[in-house]
Amino acid sequence: MRLTLWTDYALRTLIYVGAKDGRLSTIAEIAESFDISKTHLMKVVNKLAQQGYLESVRGKGGGIKLGRPPARITVGAVVRETEDDLAVIGCLAGAGFCRIEGCCVLRGALRKATSAFLETLDGYTLADLLVPRERLASLLGIASEVV
Repeated sequence: MRLTLWTDYALRTLIYVGAKDGRLSTIAEIAESFDISKTHLMKVVNKLAQQGYLESVRGKGGGIKLGRPPARITVGAVVRETEDDLAVIGCLAGAGFCRIEGCCVLRGALRKATSAFLETLDGYTLADLLVPRERLASLLGIASEVV
């Protein structure tokens, strides 16, 4: 299965924001950290906010933060909500009648594989991805907050 850049950016954004440990992040710093398009990232962040994964803080000094605890964000749910079509091949989406002998068996096998893929991702939360928090923050160029 191949995921879109949209899902890639969504997961990277959640990891980055989660690594900030409650401190606000900006789209510009996330885009710079991953060397990705700020314009495209704005659309991804907007959608993640609409879905409740992120919370937007307006005004001077504003930014984004997680909209729910990392342990309540499963990777499988994010993938389901960011991918338009998880079918491995076109006929899995029911788009047309399959005339190839054995196609229904293949369709069933590929649906089962897709379900197993998502079930595996359901076993991981954003909290799991953030376990090496200090190292992750260092790799992402996130400065530690001095208390």
